[in-house]
Formats: sequence, structure tokens, C-alpha cells
Amino acid sequence: MAHVLSDGEQIADPNGVAGDVAHPHPGWLTADALLAVNSRSGLEHLLRQTRPDLRKVVNVLRYEAELELLQIELIKLQRSVQAANRRVAILFEGRDAAGKGGAIRRFTEHLYPRSMRVVALDKPSEVQRGQWYFQRYVEQLPNPGEIVFFDRSWYNRAVVEPVNGFCTDKQYDTFLQQVPEFEHMLYEDGIELIKFWFSIAQEEQLRRFQERRSNPLKQWKLSPVDDRAQELWDRYTSYKEAMLTRTHTSYSPWTIVKANDKKKARLESIRYVLAALPYDGKDEALAKLYPDPDIITRFHRSSRRVD
Repeated sequence: MAHVLSDGEQIADPNGVAGDVAHPHPGWLTADALLAVNSRSGLEHLLRQTRPDLRKVVNVLRYEAELELLQIELIKLQRSVQAANRRVAILFEGRDAAGKGGAIRRFTEHLYPRSMRVVALDKPSEVQRGQWYFQRYVEQLPNPGEIVFFDRSWYNRAVVEPVNGFCTDKQYDTFLQQVPEFEHMLYEDGIELIKFWFSIAQEEQLRRFQERRSNPLKQWKLSPVDDRAQELWDRYTSYKEAMLTRTHTSYSPWTIVKANDKKKARLESIRYVLAALPYDGKDEALAKLYPDPDIITRFHRSSRRVD
């Protein structure tokens, strides 16, 4: 029997039945994989079947160690937010399959659940469609002492909706006129807002879609919108660039995350938040808190075709 790992891949059974690993995968070092190996011969068989690239294994171990140090700092940040009744909102935007959800999971993995929320709103109801567009997002803004992570946000109306014909031209224009004013009100009211755009290449998006289709544990991530993402790539690019240009402000800037490498994107986006927000104990951090400028960049209007 093959053993299924947490990310959906399989490893060889230690008793001699090969799993579905077609290439070396660092997942063979998970606790489940180690528990499956109950003898020296079982371990040798596992190693022969998976043929792990030890360099990749070392990289994964380094990633996990660095992630743990950064997550410790996130806990310290959360405690400071709680103690001072601060309100923090972090927006994760980007193309389909850009890695937004995976990054959010690494942010929230060890945080106190009663002082943080992940907001991933479904399509609006009939009643909500008749409301002011921002209304249902206002209801999700952080309360005092809370951090809220938006897995997509009000910026649906800037890219996804116009690309797919889910809003009118007038609704789109009204949104772009109102959103800087809306975010300025949040700023003046003391909400600490961070806006990420996760940027991936067209070829990488296609690869991730293909992976989702072949992995039964990831097929739930696919949607009709995803099916058209490659076909509408240039249209997404046009609306994305318009959004960045018209909604990047000094009080609410856009931060671009180069996300072709998921692990680097996760680490560096966490680093950016820790560097950007004050918190007690920051000076004692064991992790490097300043993000890699090759991965994290501030949007500039002169830059074109980020992804």
C-alpha cells in the first residue's frame, strides 16, 4: 500500500509496493513517511524508490527552520497587536494559482485563532449585489486587537470581475474612483493595511493548473474562472496594471511578491510584514527580518508587465 503525504503525493510502501513518486520529492521526510519505515530494509527500499535529491532535502530543512523562526516573530507581532488593540489587515491578491492561500496558511499556522481571521468571501448574494460595493468588506475589517488576512479582497472588482464580465464598465470605473478614498479612510482611522500582489509567470500558472488537475487532493481548487485564466492572460495583465497604477498610494502602497518559487514567496512575504509593522521584541529576533529585494519589491508606475 502506498502512503499518501499531506500534499497529496505518495511514497513507496516499505514492504515493497511502489507508490506514485515520479520524481524526487522532499515530502518523503515527513513524519508519516518515517513512521512507515519500521526496519532497515524498509528504509533502504524507501530511499531506492524515491531517490531523493539530498540538496533538495537540505533546502527543505533550511526552509522549515527559517519558517519556524519567522512564525515565532509572527506570534510576537500578534501579541503586540492584541496588547495595543491595533487593527491589521493584510490583502493577498494575484492571479489564480499564484500561491496566495499557501502563503496565508504559513502566516496563520501558529497564531492564536481568536485574534486573527482569514476572509475568503464567496460571490455576493442578491442582497449584497444591491449594496454599496465595499459594504460586505467593511463588515470583515479587523476589530481591535485583531489581524485579518484577506484571501482576495475588494480588489476583485479591479481585475477578476471586469476580465470575466462580472461587473459593468460603470461599476468598474466607480470602484477605481472610490478605492483610494476608501483606503484613505481606513488609514486615517488607524487600520494598518498591507497589500500584496503575488506575481507568477504564465508558464508557471499553467504548470500549477496541470498539477491541480492530476492531484485529487487539489482538484477542489479548480474553478471555471481558472479554466479561462490562460486564455485571458493578456486581459488579466491589462487590468492588473491599471489597478496597480491607479490604486498605489503613499498611504496604501502595493508590494509585489515574485511567487514562481512558493517557498521563497512565503518566507519573504512574512519577512516583509515583520519588517513593516512594529512589535515588542523585534530587536531580539533570531530570524532575518528584511526581505530579499529580488523577491519583494515596491510597485513603481514606471515598471511594466510585472507578470
